[in-house]
Amino acid sequence: MYTKRTTVLPLLAGAFFLLTGFSWNFGGDRCKDALELANKLPAYSDDAARTKDEAQILSSCPDGAAAQFVQGLQAERSGNIDGAIAGYRRALQKEPGLAVASGNLGLLYLQKGLQDDAAVALTKGIAGQPLPAYHKALGKIMTDRKFYALALYHYGEASAKLPADAAVLAGQAEVYAAQGQTDRAVDEFRRALLLDPSHEQASLALAGIYLQQNQQEAALNLLKKASTANPRSSSLHLMLADIYEKNGDAKQAEYERLLGGKKVVVTEELPARAEGVVLGDQLAAKGEVDKAAEAYRAVLKQQPDAIEPLEKLGALYFRAGRDGDALLAYRDATHLGSSNPEVYYNLGLLYEKRNQLDEAVVAYKRAIEKRPAYAEARLKLADIRLGRGNTQEAVEQYVEFLKLKPESADIHLKLARIFVKNKNLNLAEESYKAVLKLAPDNPEANRELAAVYRAKGATDKAVEHYTKALELQEEDNESRNALVAIYVKDKKYDELAELLQEAVELAPDDANNHYKLGLIYDFKKEYDNAIASYKKAAELKPDHARALHALGRVYMKTGRLSEAREALEAARKADPNMEETSILLNNIRDEFNPVPRKISKSKKTKKGKIKSSGKSKGKSRKSSAKSSKAKASTKKKSP
Repeated sequence: MYTKRTTVLPLLAGAFFLLTGFSWNFGGDRCKDALELANKLPAYSDDAARTKDEAQILSSCPDGAAAQFVQGLQAERSGNIDGAIAGYRRALQKEPGLAVASGNLGLLYLQKGLQDDAAVALTKGIAGQPLPAYHKALGKIMTDRKFYALALYHYGEASAKLPADAAVLAGQAEVYAAQGQTDRAVDEFRRALLLDPSHEQASLALAGIYLQQNQQEAALNLLKKASTANPRSSSLHLMLADIYEKNGDAKQAEYERLLGGKKVVVTEELPARAEGVVLGDQLAAKGEVDKAAEAYRAVLKQQPDAIEPLEKLGALYFRAGRDGDALLAYRDATHLGSSNPEVYYNLGLLYEKRNQLDEAVVAYKRAIEKRPAYAEARLKLADIRLGRGNTQEAVEQYVEFLKLKPESADIHLKLARIFVKNKNLNLAEESYKAVLKLAPDNPEANRELAAVYRAKGATDKAVEHYTKALELQEEDNESRNALVAIYVKDKKYDELAELLQEAVELAPDDANNHYKLGLIYDFKKEYDNAIASYKKAAELKPDHARALHALGRVYMKTGRLSEAREALEAARKADPNMEETSILLNNIRDEFNPVPRKISKSKKTKKGKIKSSGKSKGKSRKSSAKSSKAKASTKKKSP
């Protein structure tokens, strides 16, 4: 009765892992949920709710992009702008699509005067999270670049969500003024000052319009009120000084200049070189870029071959984010024979931003010539060489960089990856060890070193570092998958079951995790546990064909044929193309679950066929009639 089934099952068991056809993917949605929370944080007005969500992000996915973003936020709130920039950059390295990290990074770039970088980052931020702060910042950048239509678009988007924001109104007014729409600009500036009487930008711009219209009294009154609200604003005090001077009030003009921090009165005479450079430095320190540039250029008019003013001018524009002007000034300085390595390094950065990589390479090499221990220039040069496929020179520069800065774990890691790619496993191993000496809890270095050991056949060391990586990052699917493969190969089924049980605990709603755990129990002949795991997988995903098939197979092994048929039918319905399911169903005979039928008396023919009861009755009647006639005839013949 069971002969056919019992011969097929051993064949299927022998091909156990070939027939299962699964991939060892583990996971959960904790980091995904953390990213969703992170994207909401910049819009929070409730500090308590924001703090709660930040804590949740840090605990649920501590090494993920969302956690790096939160660290950036916290650094920014504490006033650590460079730390905030680093945090946002780390977040984007892990998750380039994290819009709020791009947007916040753009705001900080703008704060530091890096307009080109700010524009790129803010545009990426708006693409995924169109927050009004990002639109407002882009509005300012577009105004400075004289892209007035774009500026008005971004200010309009910001105004739709921040109708009472004085800075947005002032920004729109500035665009109208630049386009010659003076009346409209005045109205917008006045609206801005109604919302915020102390708004410096609106006060200065509106006073400027009044002066152009010869309304000196209106300008004076406006600036007095604004300087009272902003007593430390040098721009307001200096503008007042100009008005007082034109009105003939020299004493009040001098007083306002002193309040504005202007101790040196610049005459129309060209300053001497030293005095001009010093003056430029003073103005640059106060953030007055245009006036500082004017001072440096005044020196250059007297001495066109002077290198220092050009270097200063390039640095001034570079810090202000005016890349084109900085490039011209630096290039002129190099043509005159500048020996300042910073000039060549910054020139390289500017070329690289423009994707002029050949020029950038030359500039970085010149910087290294001027200062052989210039670590940052070597690193930049190495990165370009690596990106362009010149691995040998890239490695040389990374090695030189590490001689200067041996504590740079990230560069050791980058070098290790290059060695792995070039299949130089011994050098890769040494580089990974250098990383772990500096950062023993780096999960990536542990996982990648484990892969090197595995490739070299050092399985025990591979297991050690994969295990360490999993301890540092529970959701590290790559390390978990590698350990599973090692344990399967080494037939360490207890360790394998433990590993898969951890995966189930990490992601209890993942049907595949339960299915894979069931396979191990099945292989270990722990059928009750296997059935429980398969049933849980099918419960979470009712059309999980593999889990249903495996459940039916275990039921067959344990003699529960009715349940086996039910599970296998469900598996075939979920995936009609699974041949192995059809094979098992064909081996469950009708007799295992017979359906009773009422059968009448019948006779079998010589060939074994059953004749219907109707025909039998007909033939019986004919036989009876013949028999009666025969009997009657006999009686007549009898004496």
